[in-house]
Amino acid sequence: MNITRVLYPTDLSDASAHAAEWAAAVAGFYKASITVLHVVSPILMAVPSLGTSMVDESIEKTETERLRRNVATRFGEPLTDGGRLDVLIDVGQPAHRILERAAALPADLIVIGTHGSSGFEHLVLGSVTEKVLRKATCPVLTVPPRAQATSQLPFKRLLCAVDFSEASLAAVTAALSLTQESGGTLTLLHVLEWPWDEPPPPNIKELPLEQGLSLAEFRRYSEDSAKKRLDALIPPTIPSSRAVTRLGNGKSYVQILRVADEEQTDLIVIGVHGRNPVDMALFGSTTNQVVRRATCPVLTFRQ
Repeated sequence: MNITRVLYPTDLSDASAHAAEWAAAVAGFYKASITVLHVVSPILMAVPSLGTSMVDESIEKTETERLRRNVATRFGEPLTDGGRLDVLIDVGQPAHRILERAAALPADLIVIGTHGSSGFEHLVLGSVTEKVLRKATCPVLTVPPRAQATSQLPFKRLLCAVDFSEASLAAVTAALSLTQESGGTLTLLHVLEWPWDEPPPPNIKELPLEQGLSLAEFRRYSEDSAKKRLDALIPPTIPSSRAVTRLGNGKSYVQILRVADEEQTDLIVIGVHGRNPVDMALFGSTTNQVVRRATCPVLTFRQ
């Protein structure tokens, strides 16, 4: 991967601070610069007795200083090796401003924390990350709360979910690159979603003979085809000891999380589909669920 600038949005809470070390680690590895972005809610501007310029000036002075103090200890050392740290304060809707800044910089990667909250707090804070995931044109690295994290730095065990869409193939390319750069291992996983949610499947022998044979043949064909397509994605330059393929059966996000837990994955790499209603439904049922429930960082790509 080619990363020269990392965008790290923070709301200055403890919940978002845990993503800082990942942003610093990535920037350090690639000798990239970091832009730290704090977005102030527009509600602060709705003060009848104050003019807009006065509020903006107050925000710029107090929040910038607060943010600089907040990030200084987290980013000082990792950036000494060729990196640079910029701090920006914006006013507006967080997700919108994050996306605007990512495009304007431009950012090669957004690193953002997931809050793991519940109830109203989760709906408000979680929606920012979800909107950024759906619409960002650059890759997004989401980092789970420290209390839930099971991964280590650098990423040595990678898991890439593949559904053979353009987005997931872009994720495969990135996962292969990361594997070579880190000297780690990679698992390519394709999940076959059968009419039933989880294995074991219905007993073929209990079905009418013709239906049973057809179902068994279809399943065998689907698994063989998927395995061949997965195997073809691994270039011969990567030895079999460092890249393997696996098939799963059932709900995609359930199987992705199961394999990640089983293999003690450090990073899940997954593609995010586009913005039409069908793709949004897929996002909600797979990528969104993986990001919400994963105990390791998740790197997403949208094509």
